[in-house]
Amino acid sequence: MKTLKLWLIAILAGLMMTVSCKKDPDPGPGPEKEMAPILTRKINTFIKDVMDDVYLWYKDMPFIDVNYEFDSKAYFKKLLVAEDKWSFVTDNIKEVENSYQGIEKAYGYSLAFGRFSNAPDNYFAIVEFVYPNTPASKAGFVRGDIILQINGGSITASNYRQLLSGTSINVTKGILQGGSIGPGSSVSMIAEELNLNPVLMYKVIDHGGQKIGYLLYAQYIDRFKDSLNVALQYFKNQNINGLVLDLRYNPGGQTTAAQHLASALAPVNIVNTEQTLVTYQWNDKYQAYWQSRNIQSQLKVQFKSDIPVKLGLSKLHILTGGGTASASELTIIGLEPYMQIVTVGDTTYGKYTASITLKPKDIYENATTYKEFENWGVQPIVIRFANSQGVTNFKNGFAPKFLVRDELLPALPLGDKTEPLLKKAIEDITGFPVMAMKRAVAVPEYEIFDRGFSRFDRFKQNMPINDLLDEDFKWPGSHR
Repeated sequence: MKTLKLWLIAILAGLMMTVSCKKDPDPGPGPEKEMAPILTRKINTFIKDVMDDVYLWYKDMPFIDVNYEFDSKAYFKKLLVAEDKWSFVTDNIKEVENSYQGIEKAYGYSLAFGRFSNAPDNYFAIVEFVYPNTPASKAGFVRGDIILQINGGSITASNYRQLLSGTSINVTKGILQGGSIGPGSSVSMIAEELNLNPVLMYKVIDHGGQKIGYLLYAQYIDRFKDSLNVALQYFKNQNINGLVLDLRYNPGGQTTAAQHLASALAPVNIVNTEQTLVTYQWNDKYQAYWQSRNIQSQLKVQFKSDIPVKLGLSKLHILTGGGTASASELTIIGLEPYMQIVTVGDTTYGKYTASITLKPKDIYENATTYKEFENWGVQPIVIRFANSQGVTNFKNGFAPKFLVRDELLPALPLGDKTEPLLKKAIEDITGFPVMAMKRAVAVPEYEIFDRGFSRFDRFKQNMPINDLLDEDFKWPGSHR
């Protein structure tokens, strides 16, 4: 009987398997998943090696097999955490590095992009400022000029950034009249490779019996520190009573340039004793590495006591806006513990991190490994910075003490004491009002939705800190 039961169980099991097979037939061997080309896989591996090693949020990255990613730039974006709006990868790292040095092919103007409240599909651009001796300055552009058309057509959501890129362009200026903007003359420009000195203007303004220095600083570029020194020495020679630092359009730049400027402005005793400007927080691996070796240069940035010009201010007015980012914000929070900082304008961008430029040669010893993709580069966020009091993570930027709109329609020249932001700063410094003419031209309601100088704008916000590393430094986690 026991044998019969076992035989019945075997038959039932066989029937169940048969039914199961009919219900879910075996599809048989499927085709193998296609792998990306060898070069793409190498580039993907380079990206992965960098991000696994130095990325601030490396622990939160998803696992993605590099062998099956056919677009290396798209693969890189998949690795980024939601908080990270800044890390990038490029297949032309030389151009990016040049832009950090103020060398780039551009037209030479900075633009604000607007649209009308009653006609949101009607786009236009307004010139914020113009670098001297550039295609834009030679074409006669000045602050406040309006651009209404591009290459004979309307400016749209899909083409407005072309006003900042490309090799040549034809634009139609706009004329503000009767509460609207009409078309004016057309101008053609050819982009040129420019060397952009960020010290755009410095002057002394007399008001209420006081001398006020005004400095328009457009980008933090260390190689132009001599130009900065000339401006600062001029202020010192003029015995200024106050200083207005205009950073409203400054997207940031190099940490060493911010260190230099802050050291020139801060109280002399703070600078001479080389107090802490900001501290760095790396990922856990690198934080432990720097700390275990007591490499303080990678854990904090200090004021420099050996700079040639020291103004020794106790109070500083800074003009800010949505374009004030990264190293500009580092200057603000770094100085705040040591002196009175008065901000005038609009809320800053909100960039509390810094990055490193890494190329294949930085992590691979054998050049044959990366010869085919040597011009690729990864710019990952690697640190979060804080001032000496621990202020960091200012995702929403810094609201100004005095909220003042940057009037661009029409716009007064930068450095004119009746220009709204500068006017407010002067009044706060001196206690005397600045008389200004009322705006006589009717202006339609509009909003500014974007702004910039070139296609490298967002890269400049990344605050590269390579300049604080020794030239012969080798990354501990490099794959050699």
